[in-house]
Amino acid sequence: MISFYNNIKNQDILAFSNFMRKLLFIIFYVFVCFGTINLLSQVKKAEVTLKRVLFVFDASKSMKTKHGAKTRIQGAKELFYDFIDSLNKQKNIQFALRMYGSTVAYPPGDCKDSKLIVPFGPNNIGLIKNKVAEANPTGITPIEHSLTEAANDFSDTKSINMIILITDGIEECDGDPCKARQKLMEKGIVFKPFIIGIGLTLEQIKTFECVGDYYDFDNTQTLSNISSIISNQKKNKTTVQVNLLDTKSLPTETNVSMTFYDSNKHSYIYNYLHTLNVVNHPDTLCIDEYPCYKVVAHTIPPTESKNANLTQGKHNIIAIDAPQGYIELRRPVGIYNFNEKVKCIVRKTISDMKTLHVQQMNTIEKYITGSYDLEILTLPRTYISSVKVVQSQTKLLEIPNAGMLVVRALDNGDGCILKDNKKLDWVCNLNNTTSQVYYLQPGNYRIEWRAKSLKGSIYTVEKRFTITSDLETKVELYK
Repeated sequence: MISFYNNIKNQDILAFSNFMRKLLFIIFYVFVCFGTINLLSQVKKAEVTLKRVLFVFDASKSMKTKHGAKTRIQGAKELFYDFIDSLNKQKNIQFALRMYGSTVAYPPGDCKDSKLIVPFGPNNIGLIKNKVAEANPTGITPIEHSLTEAANDFSDTKSINMIILITDGIEECDGDPCKARQKLMEKGIVFKPFIIGIGLTLEQIKTFECVGDYYDFDNTQTLSNISSIISNQKKNKTTVQVNLLDTKSLPTETNVSMTFYDSNKHSYIYNYLHTLNVVNHPDTLCIDEYPCYKVVAHTIPPTESKNANLTQGKHNIIAIDAPQGYIELRRPVGIYNFNEKVKCIVRKTISDMKTLHVQQMNTIEKYITGSYDLEILTLPRTYISSVKVVQSQTKLLEIPNAGMLVVRALDNGDGCILKDNKKLDWVCNLNNTTSQVYYLQPGNYRIEWRAKSLKGSIYTVEKRFTITSDLETKVELYK
């Protein structure tokens, strides 16, 4: 009895011991997990996106010109020192210096005279200041080249990359600073450069509109304005999606080429093929927010958006009404394969003779919903008016196949083919040869012909015949 009691007691002690081990393990695991989560949370809070600011400094010869009581180069240096000291107070920021016009004297100057003097790195403020202090204006102003090369100065596109251009002039090397802006974007530098101009005219200032945001050297708020923007700048790209709307105003239309125009300059900037992504939403594009855009969708006929100003650092939507349906032209392929060259002219209305499109036979084409008039280039012509195109539906138009007419004569002559309806309609003139081939639509016809050697209308020969699809008809013009 005592032995049985001891056995039970030992089992209880063993079970309790195992329970305590498990409980201690669970407590330890919970502490470790919470500790790890807390540590990761602190690390995440500590993560701050690195900001990189590249100064592009104008050291061209014109910077020796007086601006008030100082030369432009003196004013630019003083402003630069204030800028870099002010920005250096911000956390997690690095600087680099590119300079142009500083090595090759003008004239003649060198349009490739642009160098990265000090690359990005920590604790390089003193070196950058020294290099600016040593700057001696001597050369020419290659702005496009400098900005294009500046795109390669940023090795990390995950950081917030910005450019401050300090200049007193405009492009002198037949470059296009607007193209440089596009190169910067392609390199992931999504923020527009800050341009600080010294002594520029209004016309000169306009040349920088497509490059970035312009600030006047003489404005006492320039330094604080730019510093504030850089301080508050977050890595938000300017994006846009183009909604091609159907008749229900839903963005379901796609697979259309579209062109982005600068609506002020009436020049195109981008060309894209519209796409729906994996969740059937219009694809997102990262583009420059500078221009006022007008987007033209190359539908048939073309459709376009209203003028659209994009909001920097935001996702923008540009809508275009582009509901579409289909026209299918079908004609059986006969034994003579008559349909290879048959085309159809599509016009919006009978009163508007402008050709919208030329569609091949046995094809399907997409059109904006509405009413169209068709002229099919058969012989004779086939006209179909008021063809209704409905959203997402296909309008099938079937055209009978042609038959082949073979005309033979013993002599050359003059004549024509007439369609024999209730009235005689001219179809085409005959060639002045003894053997001819025509492909005609099914129906009743006549040929009026006279041999060239016979000089009298009384010698006119008339032949009646019927054309049947996919069959050959022979007409012999013997008197």
